[in-house]
Amino acid sequence: MKVSVFSRGWATVQSWGWGLVGLGLSALLWAPLPGQAQTGSLFSAKSSAASTSVSSAVLGGTTHVVNTEQVRAEVQVHAPEGIRPGQTFWLGLQIEHQPDWHTYWQNPGDSGLPTRLQWQLPAGLQAGDIDWPLPKKFPIGTLANYGYEGRLLLTVPVTVGADFRFPDSGPLTLGLLAEWLVCRQECIPQEGRFSLNLASAAPQKTHAAGFESAQKLSTKSMAQLQQGGTWITGGQASLSADAKQISLRVHGLPVGWRGQTLSAFPVTPNVVHNAAVQGKDWTQSWQGAVWSAQIPVSEERGDSPTSMRWVIAVGPESAPKAPAFGIESPVQGTWPALAQAAPAEISPALAKALAENARSAEMPVPTNTTALGLTLAVLGALVGGFLLNLMPCVFPVLAIKVMGFTQADTAQAQHRAAGMAYTVGVVLSFMLLGGLMLALRAAGEQLGWGFQLQSPPVVAGLALLFTLLGLNLAGVFEFGQMLPSSLAALQSRHPTVNAGLSGVLAVAVASPCTAPFMGASLGLAIALPVWQALMVFAAMGVGMALPYLAASWWPGIARALPRPGAWMVTFRQAMAFPMFATVIWLLWVLGQQTGIDGASSLLAGLLTVAWLVWALGLSGRTRWVLSGLALATLLWMGSTWLPQALREGPAEPMTSANAATWQPWTEAALQAQLAAGRPVFVDFTAAWCVTCQYNKKTTLADARVLGDFSAKQVVLMRADWTRRDPAITQALTALGRSGVPVYALYAPGRAPVLLSELPSVTEVQSALQGLPAR
Repeated sequence: MKVSVFSRGWATVQSWGWGLVGLGLSALLWAPLPGQAQTGSLFSAKSSAASTSVSSAVLGGTTHVVNTEQVRAEVQVHAPEGIRPGQTFWLGLQIEHQPDWHTYWQNPGDSGLPTRLQWQLPAGLQAGDIDWPLPKKFPIGTLANYGYEGRLLLTVPVTVGADFRFPDSGPLTLGLLAEWLVCRQECIPQEGRFSLNLASAAPQKTHAAGFESAQKLSTKSMAQLQQGGTWITGGQASLSADAKQISLRVHGLPVGWRGQTLSAFPVTPNVVHNAAVQGKDWTQSWQGAVWSAQIPVSEERGDSPTSMRWVIAVGPESAPKAPAFGIESPVQGTWPALAQAAPAEISPALAKALAENARSAEMPVPTNTTALGLTLAVLGALVGGFLLNLMPCVFPVLAIKVMGFTQADTAQAQHRAAGMAYTVGVVLSFMLLGGLMLALRAAGEQLGWGFQLQSPPVVAGLALLFTLLGLNLAGVFEFGQMLPSSLAALQSRHPTVNAGLSGVLAVAVASPCTAPFMGASLGLAIALPVWQALMVFAAMGVGMALPYLAASWWPGIARALPRPGAWMVTFRQAMAFPMFATVIWLLWVLGQQTGIDGASSLLAGLLTVAWLVWALGLSGRTRWVLSGLALATLLWMGSTWLPQALREGPAEPMTSANAATWQPWTEAALQAQLAAGRPVFVDFTAAWCVTCQYNKKTTLADARVLGDFSAKQVVLMRADWTRRDPAITQALTALGRSGVPVYALYAPGRAPVLLSELPSVTEVQSALQGLPAR
C-alpha cells in the first residue's frame, strides 16, 4: 500500500528541513572553529543522505491500513459464502475519525466532497456502488454539511462472474484507490492506495459484525406504488408558486413512526436550503399514515430536477436512527431559470463564499502603504536578525568565530574576505529558507516561520548537530584525527569557503529561535510580492551577520579583545555547555511531538553517536574495535526502532494544573467566548520556540499579570503550534504574523491588540487597562 496525502508539500518540508540540518553539519567540515584550524571541523556531509533515507523509510510500507493524524482507514472483506462464481461478497473501507473530525456523505451539503472508492479488481469481479450509511447533519454557521464521525464502514457489493477463477498459485490481490476529505475547523484532502491479498476462496467472516452493523445503517429503497389511484408507498414533491419551498409527502412509512419527528436528507444536491433548522425553518406533520414536510429551497440553487431522491429516518438531523428509507419523488411545478450554473465539484453556497473572497482579494492596496510596510519590515528584520546573535544557540558559534580575530598569523585582508563570505552564507541561507516557506504557502500549505521544527526528524537532526558541536567544543574529538590528510589539507586551503559555510551553520543553529521585531516583519513579508518578501529575509540575514562583519572590517574591535592564550581553550570548552543545554531543550520539544519513547530513543542515539566519535579519536586496534561496535549499534538503532520512535504521536491534553488557567485554543471556542461578551488573551506558542518558553516562565507566569487577568475576567487560551496545525496558521495570518510567539488580546466588538514578542509585565497590564468595563 502506498499512502499519498494531498498535502504532499509537507514531505518536501521534511526533506528541505533535513537538507538544512545536513548542510549545517557539512558546513562544519569546512568551517573549523578557532583553535582547531589545523584539525578540521565537526563532521562530513554524509548525514544529509542518511537523513533523507530515514524520512523515506518512515513513509514507506505495504499494508491494507492507512493512518493519518485525522483518520485510520482500513480495507475489509466479508465473504460468508466464499469467493466463487455466481456469488456476491462485500468489500468495505472502514474509517475511524479522530475526535471532532468528519468525512462526507454522497451529498456533502454546502461544502465538502464525498468519499470516492476506485477498485482495481481482477477479471470476473465487478464492484457495485457504495451502500451509503445513514448520515448526520453538521451545522456550520449559515451553512450545513452531511457526513460521518466516529467509526464508519462504506460497503460495496462485489459480483463474482461465471468465468471467474481464483488464482492457482499466489494470492488474489484486491486494490483500492480511496479519496476522502476530512474536516474539523479546517479541511484536508487525503487519499490512500490499499492492497488486500486473499490466500484462498474460502469464506471470509472476520469482519462479519462490522458489515452486519453497516447493513442496518444502510438505506432501504421504497418503491413508488399506487393502487386504484391511491398512493400506497412512495413520495411526491411539489413546488410552491414562488418556487421557494418544496412540499414533500411520503406514504407507506412504518406504522411505529407515526406521530414521531423525522429527518429528511436530500440525496439530490444543490437544491434545498441545507442549513434550515428542523422544526423552525422547515416543518413537518402527520395526516394519518401520510407524513408531509415543508422544506425551503436554497437561494443558491444549482439544479432544477424533475425528481428528487431523499433519505428519511426517525430522530433529529444531528442524531438520526436506523432504519432509513430511500425514496424518489417526482417534482411538480416549474423551476425558475438558474442565474448561473455552479461548478461541478463545488456547491452553490461554497461558490458564493469563494466569489466574495475573490472580490475582497481584488481590492487594490495603496502604493504608499506597501512602500511604508516594506521599509518597516526590512528595518524590523535587520534588528531582529542582529538580536538573534544573543540567543543561547547562536552566541557560542559567533563568539568563538570572533575570537579567531585575535590570532596574529592572519592578515586583515583575509579577515575581511572571511567576513564577506560569512555574510553571504547567512543571507543566502535565510533567503533559501524564506523562499521555501513562500513556495509551500503558495502551493496551499499552511506554514509559517519555524515550520521545519514541526517535523520530529528535523528536531532530531538539530539535536544531533548541537550534540556534535558540544562534543567538539568540549574537546572530546577533533575531526582532523578522523579525516584523510588530503581532505584536511584541502579544507585549510579555502578559508573563504570555510567562512561562507560557517554562515550556513549559523542559520542552521539559529532556526529554533525567534528574536524581537522578527514577528511583525515576517508577518508582513508573507503578504508582500515574492521579491519584496525575499528582501525582508535578506535583511534578517544581514542583521545576523553584522557583528562578525563589523569585527572583520574594523581592526579596533579585534584589538579590544584579550590577547591569545590558554584562556581561549577554557572559553571554547565553556561554550560547549550552551550547546548541551540546547540539546536538552530539543529533547523536550521532541518529547512534546512524539512522546517519551521518541525522546528517550533519540537520547540513546545521541549517546551512541558520542561513543562513536570518542572511539574514532583513539588509536591502534582499540579505535577500530570500539568504533566498529559503536557504528554497528548505531546502524541497528537507525534501521529498527529509532525511525518508528520519531514518528509524531497523538496530541496530549493539557495537564490539569495548566488547564485550570489556560484553555486549548480553537477558533470556535474563541468566537464563543467573544459572543458571550468575555475578553480573551491568546498565547500563540510552540515547544520549539525559545522565546515562547521564556515568556511562559516569566511574564505570563507573573502573579501580577495573572491577578489582572482574573480581575478583568479574561479567558486565557493557548494555541500550541508545536505540531503542524493549519487552523493556528490561518489565525496567525489573520493577525498579520507568520511565526511565534504572538500574543493577542481580543475583546468583543474590537480589533485584537497585539503585544510584542517579549512583553513586559507593564505592557500586558497596559493592554488590559484598555478593556471596557464589565
